[in-house]
Amino acid sequence: MKRISLTQYLVEEQRQHNTIPAELRLLIEVVARACKTISHSVGKGALGDVLGALESENVQGEVQKKLDVISNEILLEANEWGGHLAAMASEEMESIHQIPNRYPKGEYMLLFDPLDGSSNIDVNVSIGTIFSVLRAPEGMGQPTEQDFMQPGSKQVAAGYAVYGPQTMLVLTTGNGVNCFTLDREMGSWVLTQRDMKIPTTTKEFAINMSNQRHWHPPVQRYINELLAGSAGVRGTDFNMRWIASMVADVHRILNRGGIFMYPADIRDPSKPGKLRLMYEANPMAFIVEQAGGMATDGKHRILDIQPEKLHQRVPVFLGSRDEVAVVTGYHHA
Repeated sequence: MKRISLTQYLVEEQRQHNTIPAELRLLIEVVARACKTISHSVGKGALGDVLGALESENVQGEVQKKLDVISNEILLEANEWGGHLAAMASEEMESIHQIPNRYPKGEYMLLFDPLDGSSNIDVNVSIGTIFSVLRAPEGMGQPTEQDFMQPGSKQVAAGYAVYGPQTMLVLTTGNGVNCFTLDREMGSWVLTQRDMKIPTTTKEFAINMSNQRHWHPPVQRYINELLAGSAGVRGTDFNMRWIASMVADVHRILNRGGIFMYPADIRDPSKPGKLRLMYEANPMAFIVEQAGGMATDGKHRILDIQPEKLHQRVPVFLGSRDEVAVVTGYHHA
């Protein structure tokens, strides 16, 4: 079988569908190159003195791991100088990151969660990087946070890298979802899965069951039905999977189906969910929809949500269409 590199795939996609202008292609390649560097650091682990936590907290009030900060710096430095970006935003930073004046500005804006699944870093379980690309508004001057306030439906590209037994890059530019595997000897991304599709039905669900007592009634109802198995109203035995890395959980669902849920709960009404709309929910919803799945916040399509702030949180239900439709329907009942 002929090996197709990421670059060749992007060039051919532009020729066939005219969806990837040269500037966007180069931006995606820079992000992919940064993910290779992060993968190398992750792979070194204790040998590279990258494990453990720092004394600092990020804007979310979460203790930062060394690899969180390292990954954030790798993505910033890789993308500053290319001339493809107007500005960047990271889950690890309070406000947007301006492109230094010594570099040319581009027409795209990049958002990223530099290292998703931080709780798994020190125990050698799969973690990842999530990214989202928006087009800068027409006539934009100096970029502001407001320029990033675009619904997920405006994304021109989104993807994630998963750092597991293999390092993989999953990408959509609005024309299906494709997966690339990092050839560590050659240092290149090779196309290994084309046009990935999520099965519409599933018998697997992913949720943090330790929070069950805090969930709202629609989620309680849905999960109780799944747990009742073949003796219950669903008439099917379901299995639960929970990795606590959104990237790893979504990657499993993309390959064999399932539903991933991180619902809102009653503990803190000021936090409508845990996951961030701009850095996690939007890019993953774009990927899931492009693979034939569904993604909602329980009531609305995630990609239709109008962001109000950079670090906005939302509930998330995504994956196999049939199951997401059921739990979303319960929220409307």
